[in-house]
Parts: sequence; structure tokens; C-alpha cells
Amino acid sequence: MERVFRIRRFDPDKDSKPYYSEYRFDAPRGMTVLEALFYIIENVDPSLSFRYNCRAAVCGSCGMEINGKHRLACATQVSELKGDVVIEPLPGLRVVKDLVVDMDDFFNKFLVVKPYLIRKTPPPQKEILQSPEERKELDPYIYCIMCACCSSSCPVTWSRSTYLTPSVFVKAWRFVADSRDEAKEEHLAGVNSEDGVWRCHTAFRCVEACPKDINPTSAIVNLRRKLAFSRG
Repeated sequence: MERVFRIRRFDPDKDSKPYYSEYRFDAPRGMTVLEALFYIIENVDPSLSFRYNCRAAVCGSCGMEINGKHRLACATQVSELKGDVVIEPLPGLRVVKDLVVDMDDFFNKFLVVKPYLIRKTPPPQKEILQSPEERKELDPYIYCIMCACCSSSCPVTWSRSTYLTPSVFVKAWRFVADSRDEAKEEHLAGVNSEDGVWRCHTAFRCVEACPKDINPTSAIVNLRRKLAFSRG
């Protein structure tokens, strides 16, 4: 079945403003949006730029806006989309070229919450034991693939570049909730600021945008509760 793909193009080195390129070709059942992009660069227009890696909805590299919604191109079936397929880069992030956005600031913001397990006692002879109930506390936050979909959907992020974004809060709660971590106050300190969890307006756009069905708003609420409790 022939489908129309309208892709937002922009090369800041030579274009004065963004524009859309239109491509028409048969998209067989089972074709993903990522596969459609590959078809375009291999058969129609090799100048198109986009980012990808695993092709299995694990790495988060192919996050983009498809028909007005944040999605992973590799996990989006063309046959499930109605009308023209309109593909645009993630909003709120600087466009490097076409569908490729600058992720440096996004990744750098994670450093403030120390996104790793911190132990202060000597390591045990074997593993650090964790009960099934304790492990369940990490679900589903541990499955965040850092695709930036939730962050780029957040209206606070659009208006305040220094805001830490929902992705950072998910990562912070993942370690605060981990029974094996011994530096919860350090993770919490990173989000307890004017650009931290208190800046969230609970618009819930991040919940809708997440391709892994994570609820960033619940992580924000949990962090707020921890901070409020620690204040006594």
C-alpha cells in the first residue's frame, strides 16, 4: 500500500528555516517507521539524517515525533498510523540536522543526581542481597532507556532550559528506591532545587510520551515525599 511520508528537514549550516520533504512509496505490512527511513536513504534520498542504534526499542536513539506523538521509530508500525506519516525531531532540543537533535545537555543533566549505585560499607563476600519486594520497588523505573521523549514533551522544559527534566527524576528515584544504595541523601540533593522536582507543574505529558510506559510523575511525587519527610 502506498503511503505518504512528510519529514521535517533542517540543516542549520545551510537552511534559513525548516521545511518538509515528501516521499511516496509502498509500505508493506510489518514495516516500521525506522525501516521506512532506511528505505528513503537507500532508495530515494541519501541526504536524510536520523539517529538509530539497536532497532529493538532498547537504546532510545530513534526517539522522534511521529504524527504528533513522541514515539520510537523502531517500535512504530507504519500500518498503525492513519493518513500521511509526519515525522519530526523531538521538540525542545536543538536540531543538529533533520531528525537528529543535540543530546549533550540532556545527558549532562543526569550527573547532578549521581546516577549510579553508591555503597559506603565494605562490599560483601558475595552479592548484595535484595528481596523480591525490594526489587519490585524499582519497577518500572529501572527500564528507562533515556530516549528523551518524556523530557522533550514537558512544557516546563520548553520554557526553562535549566530544568532538570522528567528523565533525570526517574533516574534519581531509581537509585533512591534501591535498597542496596547507601547515598540516598546525595541523589535527593541533586533534585532539591529551583530547577528540580519542585518546578514540575504535573502536566502529565511525560507519562503519555514515555514509550516504555514509565510514569515519571509518580517518580517526582515520590521524590517530593522523601524530601518533605527528610525536612522533618
